[in-house]
Amino acid sequence: MSEEFAAEKQQAATWFRDLRDGIVAAFEALEESHDTGPFADLPPGQFEVKETSRASDDGSDAGGGLMSVMRGGRVFEKVGVNVSTVYGTLGEAAQNAMAARKGLPGMKEDPRFWASGISLVAHMRNPHVPAVHMNTRMFWTPHTWWFGGGSDLNPCIEYAEDTAHFHAVQKAHLDPHGEAEYPRLKEWANEYFYIPHRKRARGVGGIFMDDRNTGDWAADFALTRDIGRAFLPAYLPLVEKRRVMAFGEAEKDAQLIHRGLYAEYNLVYDRGTKFGLTTGHDPDAVLMSLPPLAKWV
Repeated sequence: MSEEFAAEKQQAATWFRDLRDGIVAAFEALEESHDTGPFADLPPGQFEVKETSRASDDGSDAGGGLMSVMRGGRVFEKVGVNVSTVYGTLGEAAQNAMAARKGLPGMKEDPRFWASGISLVAHMRNPHVPAVHMNTRMFWTPHTWWFGGGSDLNPCIEYAEDTAHFHAVQKAHLDPHGEAEYPRLKEWANEYFYIPHRKRARGVGGIFMDDRNTGDWAADFALTRDIGRAFLPAYLPLVEKRRVMAFGEAEKDAQLIHRGLYAEYNLVYDRGTKFGLTTGHDPDAVLMSLPPLAKWV
């Protein structure tokens, strides 16, 4: 594995950026179109965009990205859509943060790495609208490469038809890659997004994969792209349906308590959070997934 992967790395980084641009545009369009129901009297939210950067221990450039956050919108209370491409060398702590990739052959002798991806978390104004998470990424070392990521739905008020739609769209995007893929990635999500100390899942599931390397880079990249492509058609109809619904203090209270699950998971278990912090990435970008308000009782 050497720099013959330069073209593949560029393709992946470009895709994650294009996916980011499409999602940001779609979310701002939701804000503009929300003219009926709760919070319709507020000004439409817009993303604040900030370039992020990281430096190696010697101060040299080690990559960065774009952090895009919308706060206090009509539909979105807080949503972040980040893309990054980072590189450098992996110290022992960073290698250990990749729980699924400990003990990579050759990493001690040549600890160089390159990683690119998109990460999205949306916390909604209306408690009837589910929170959602999505990320996809590519990781490269001189010794191997792999893809990972997925998306999962996190409603505080569950609607069976919403869960069914979210999963059906993901299945439709994964089935062209083999009918075994969706059930396998669905079960992986159930295991990955489980909160052991609460003995429950943080939401109603979705799809997830890690360490994806079948030996066919193009096929694995195509699957990763379709995980990203599934996101908007799986999620936008749920937002459009639920954002006009009335709610009271009990529903909002349930939302704030449910957000506590999300915060606990991301701070205690999430490998992406651990990896981002141990590799020196902008902590605001790494922690943008945390909700603006939450409650523990």
